[in-house]
Amino acid sequence: MAHPIDILERYWNFTQFRPLQEEIISAVMDNEDTLALLPTGGGKSLCFQVPALAKEGICIVISPLIALMKDQVEKLKEKDIKAMALTSEYSYSEIDTMLDNCIYGNYKFLYLSPERLQQEIVQERIKRMNVNLIAVDEAHCISQWGNDFRPAYKSIRLLRDIHPSMNILALTATATPKVVDDIVSELDMISPKIFRQSFKRNSLAYMVLEEEDKNYRIMRLLKEEDGAVIIYVRTRKASVQMSQFLQSQGMESTYYHGGLSNIEKDRHFKAWRNGSKQVMVATNAFGMGIDKADVNMIIHINLPESLESYFQEAGRAGRNDQPSKAIILKNKGDEKHVQHQFLSVLPSIGLIKDIYKKLSTYFQISYGEGEFTTHEFNFGHFCKSYDFNTLKTYNALQILDRTGIIKLSQQFHKRTEVQIIVSNTQLFTYIERHPDLELIIKSLLRTYGGIFDYQTKINNTLLANKAGTNEDVIIATLERMEKDEIIALKLNTTDAEITFLQPREDDKTINRISKIIEQQHTLKHDQVQSVIDYINNDRVCRSSQLLSYFGEKNVEACGICSVCMNQSTLNNEGSQEQLMLRIEATLSETELSSRQLAEKTNINESRLKELIKFMLEHNKIEINPNNTYKLKTK
Repeated sequence: MAHPIDILERYWNFTQFRPLQEEIISAVMDNEDTLALLPTGGGKSLCFQVPALAKEGICIVISPLIALMKDQVEKLKEKDIKAMALTSEYSYSEIDTMLDNCIYGNYKFLYLSPERLQQEIVQERIKRMNVNLIAVDEAHCISQWGNDFRPAYKSIRLLRDIHPSMNILALTATATPKVVDDIVSELDMISPKIFRQSFKRNSLAYMVLEEEDKNYRIMRLLKEEDGAVIIYVRTRKASVQMSQFLQSQGMESTYYHGGLSNIEKDRHFKAWRNGSKQVMVATNAFGMGIDKADVNMIIHINLPESLESYFQEAGRAGRNDQPSKAIILKNKGDEKHVQHQFLSVLPSIGLIKDIYKKLSTYFQISYGEGEFTTHEFNFGHFCKSYDFNTLKTYNALQILDRTGIIKLSQQFHKRTEVQIIVSNTQLFTYIERHPDLELIIKSLLRTYGGIFDYQTKINNTLLANKAGTNEDVIIATLERMEKDEIIALKLNTTDAEITFLQPREDDKTINRISKIIEQQHTLKHDQVQSVIDYINNDRVCRSSQLLSYFGEKNVEACGICSVCMNQSTLNNEGSQEQLMLRIEATLSETELSSRQLAEKTNINESRLKELIKFMLEHNKIEINPNNTYKLKTK
């Protein structure tokens, strides 16, 4: 058996482990059930990859993220380590062959989703494999109180029956004490070795900044930053718009969201990773598997849905232990926005029952039937047919997917693609000849930039809404333009595929999962409230607040977050009289806005607002109609 440090040096060219890695690996090598809580970027994958390579046999890795599985398999293959991932793209016969290769082909790693593990063919072949370790990544998904709860994770216990003597290594970057207890219980761990690395990041400053004009603040922040930056936004549309705004301001920026093709994602990611684009504007689809140590700043324009997700996203800054910042920009409307986005759109049990029943009717599934049938699904058409709210319906389908009632496969890669293949002049001549198409064509141009340059994915429902028509008219128009050789068209009228995993039993089906749904709704309310509490608590160190949330005790103030810096500034700026004299001296030269005053006086912004209010009330300064301040005329 090879020594772990020799394997580390041979495959990764490192001569020593990171903190706790060696202890975790030793416990795994001693066949102990082990739970490792390591922060984002703490090197969790090595904790199962090294001992698996040291032992004879194959390591089974359970992971919920296809992109992360593919990324790890690719990196292992680059090191000439035999690994495979059974993702959804493979047919039954291909999976049959791949599983045989795991038995006879000297493979070292088999990556599976928890859903794939439930297949009989997979379980039967695993029985015949020489398994040396079971690794459960993102282990918090097994807990009903964990972020991103996945009921399918509970099926991991099957591996205990198949290989009862095999030890399990569970890994996570975010787990509250309650979730830790759940992981140990659900995985049936026996006297587990639990390793907790403090999540404290000494060089990462957590900041919450009040700002009505967030674009202005972002430009100020970026002008002071030369390193790589990630800006997290809420929607796909916002990622494109913010990136375009930054480009218009002379910043090198790109964007990333779940609707991009794999080729586009790869191109945008590489441009940011190699430094040709400083700023990545992204939805939360951008995150897992990011291997870039020199990110100096993370900015959240909108409030995150939970402290768990925020902690992971913020933790992508400063992995090289250099000074870095994780910033949330907030304003007065943000609390209502986050509550609306994540709470008001939660579907009730009654609505979920109605949507499930209508879904069965939509596909003409009889009571007691439908199990394992697959159907092409037009989400927009379904919602319109039954007058369902799209957000609540989407969330209901996600709940049915996570709880194993259906499998929802979103097929954004199969969405309709359009490219205009004539010149701008030729297109407008075409519009003049066909005035009945003008509104649709102009809606197409205004919605999708770059449509002249490359095949562009379009949303038929969105386009129909903008043009004030229906999808049938949109499709007919596109087909007509293709026939007239104005566009190149790849037409797809569905945006998803649904597989029913259980026979239709209407209310009985939903009643079986109702407690889980209610518990998840309660968790979501608690998580959103924790975010609101965090951004509004300007008395306790930001780092201490986060660490306490995850169960760390007796945490010292970091000294570098916005709360600590504000307290330090208040102590060092000087007395109120001294600061007012500074403001008066500055205004004696010229009239200034509050922004300009902040820049020229370098006074803490919250304190500056209080001073301006005081000086206005005591007639020391006055405000002009154009919102600039000047000294009061005596």
